[in-house]
Amino acid sequence: MTTLAAFQTQAGAGDGTVFILFGCFLFALSLFVYVFYQPGVVEHTPKKTRLSYLDERREAVYENLRDLSFEHKAGKLSDVDYEQQRQALESEAAVILAEMESIQAAQSAPRPEKA
Repeated sequence: MTTLAAFQTQAGAGDGTVFILFGCFLFALSLFVYVFYQPGVVEHTPKKTRLSYLDERREAVYENLRDLSFEHKAGKLSDVDYEQQRQALESEAAVILAEMESIQAAQSAPRPEKA
């Protein structure tokens, strides 16, 4: 047997061990890159203003009022509980709407010019 043939037999080149090792290396490398790579450009969300927060909160309160009404009609809530929770949600909605109106009025009010 020649030296090359003996080396190939000992190294296991004929059974695909090299390909398996190469595949494992590629898998480990791709896993390493996936876990530790941080892209240079990070997406930033727009800055949340008080008005946008209040708008989201208003939508949540309205959704809670709709759910409350549905649960009352389905018989899951007594009339007393329904009225108490409805009044609490309506007063919260009124506070939110009043604050939204004051912010919008302050934004639309003309600002005095400096002399």
